[in-house]
Amino acid sequence: MRIFDELFPVECAGKGIRRIVQLLGLLVLANLSLSTHAQHLFDVRELGAKGDGIALETESIQRAIDKCAENGGGQVHVSAGRYLSGTIRLRSGVILYLEAGARLIGTTNLSAYAQPEALSFMPESRWGKWHRGLIIAEHAEGIGVMGPGVIDGNKVFDPTGEERMRGPHTIAFADCRGVTLRDLTILDSANYAIFFQASDDVDVRNLKIYGGWDGVHWRGAPEHWCHNVKIIGCQFYTGDDSIAGRYWDNTVIQDCLFNSSCNGIRLIGPATHLTIAHNVFRGPGEQPHRTSGEQRRTNMLSGIMLQPGGWDRTTGVLDDVLLANNVMQRVASPVAIWSRTGNTVGRVTVSGLEATDVYRSALSVESWADQPMTNIVLRNIQVEYSGGGQAWASNQTVKGPGVDARALPAWGIYARNVQTLTLEDVRFSLATNDYRPVLYAESVEQLTLNALHFTNVEGVTNTFVTNRVTRLIQSP
Repeated sequence: MRIFDELFPVECAGKGIRRIVQLLGLLVLANLSLSTHAQHLFDVRELGAKGDGIALETESIQRAIDKCAENGGGQVHVSAGRYLSGTIRLRSGVILYLEAGARLIGTTNLSAYAQPEALSFMPESRWGKWHRGLIIAEHAEGIGVMGPGVIDGNKVFDPTGEERMRGPHTIAFADCRGVTLRDLTILDSANYAIFFQASDDVDVRNLKIYGGWDGVHWRGAPEHWCHNVKIIGCQFYTGDDSIAGRYWDNTVIQDCLFNSSCNGIRLIGPATHLTIAHNVFRGPGEQPHRTSGEQRRTNMLSGIMLQPGGWDRTTGVLDDVLLANNVMQRVASPVAIWSRTGNTVGRVTVSGLEATDVYRSALSVESWADQPMTNIVLRNIQVEYSGGGQAWASNQTVKGPGVDARALPAWGIYARNVQTLTLEDVRFSLATNDYRPVLYAESVEQLTLNALHFTNVEGVTNTFVTNRVTRLIQSP
């Protein structure tokens, strides 16, 4: 009853009086809510929509949204039925609510799709039609799409699009504030399920996303980062990265399930104040990687990949990052942290990670920029690798990373160009023998190993390899 304590404070010892005042407050709030709801509720059927899955409903739905906005905002309800539509544009103050049994379906007519207004400061602005979406918004505030209904991207592929197949996103918005996406199911997006740029205060909660490319992808720019994004309690079954993007500030990704035929989370640029906690990453993917062609690849790649500058040049810092209490199964690598020229890495803490059947690459921490990473802490970690690796040839060099996890000279952890690297209560184990060292560290100023446990393989005498490690602190 905290809300009533704030709205209707009662400073008296009598609990009965207090309860009566709280109940009266509840009635007042309920009446206000009903009055507001009645005043600002618009039903798409009352404005011409049929919901028969045959008629094109774009104009009727847009009419309801525009009328709602003209009347000061509120909710536009889509009742049970099948609604075929091209692009609909949300307006400030409008919530599109899909009731149980409602299904919004993207039309296969590509000419029926539009894109949000291009933001000139975004590098992606030149991509034109790539930004198209079924539901779009620009320069809007207080908008949302909610409800237990379904949005069906309908696999509206475009042979002239990226990779000769990508069509419109399902939800796309730019330069928006106060966005809520909640309780929906999104199916078969023809590109990203949700794509947004240079937007703040975005809450994505309790969504189920099946198929398509990226699940939620958002990007800021050096001049305008995306601030205050929360993704909580969602389920991702995606063909490409479940979550991706760059220039994030104050982001929380929590209590989600990631099942992907690519990466779980891939950061391709700077981020600050990033928390990724209490998530499950599980491979292989249930939805195939669409652009793998006839192969229909389903193996999951990395669980969490933080790679500023990994796709194209970015500038900025990765700092104040916490990866806490995440669980992974059958991923190519558990955590990869890479930086390139133009990007710096401050403090990153990985705590409480449990991973099994990691099949390709060690946990890696690598700066390929001029500046070393500042402070990396790995604490309370248990990782089981599938093993099977052969000894690294003495003349074999480590090449810089590409875009995905690759073989490394150690099976447990590889570190390069780090000021301070701390491992506390870390356990690495093998399902089958691996003849590489468990740890390979080069150009590390201070390496602390506190309670590092690992599988010993007969015949491997050099379990640790260090090269240009200035200070090694080791305890049992």
